[in-house]
Amino acid sequence: MDGKKLQRQYKESLSDFRNWSVKDHAKEWLIYPENIGPYLSIDETALSKGELYTIITNKRAKGKKGSLVAIFSGTKVEPIVEKLLTISSKIRRKVREVTLDMASSMKNIVSKSFSNAIQVTDRFHVQKLAIEALQDIRIQERWKALDNENQAIKEARKANIAYVAQEFENGDTPKQLLIRSRYLLCMDSDKWTENQKTRSKIIFREFPGIILKSCV
Repeated sequence: MDGKKLQRQYKESLSDFRNWSVKDHAKEWLIYPENIGPYLSIDETALSKGELYTIITNKRAKGKKGSLVAIFSGTKVEPIVEKLLTISSKIRRKVREVTLDMASSMKNIVSKSFSNAIQVTDRFHVQKLAIEALQDIRIQERWKALDNENQAIKEARKANIAYVAQEFENGDTPKQLLIRSRYLLCMDSDKWTENQKTRSKIIFREFPGIILKSCV
């Protein structure tokens, strides 16, 4: 059967879409108060053509039936809060904790809609920021190493001697060490190969400003 024909028949006949009570606003928002529990998560995600949606889920459902509490087109605080406040305060007071990222919009939505809930920053967002900062330090050190090497080459030319790059015990030059350490800095140390273990010892010894963080 033609795929488009099957899709059309499912929508028009099998799915009962035409009789769906919320179809008039389903593209903009959906709320399922019965799925609210004491532990929720709120986040934004791109579902279609890069358009952002705000999604609230019940953490205890673990992605299974009953997980979706609400979904909204966009991330603007006011219209989302307006819809969430249509849920009875008795139900909203059940929420004890909401996990969210560090966006101020998410914090405002939770503060206004679930006033009794503790706000917990999602560890993955914190971890992402830590890794990005770590890589920034590595890149800064790499540029310094390149500048130092270029300066050493100029001085060798002036002295009319051959330039010999500094090498560590694993054979890496400073700039090579900083390039080749990109991925090991984002790995659990238990997953390092022997070469990565050696390289990590050198980089933390030679560049103490770089602090090991784990991506996992």
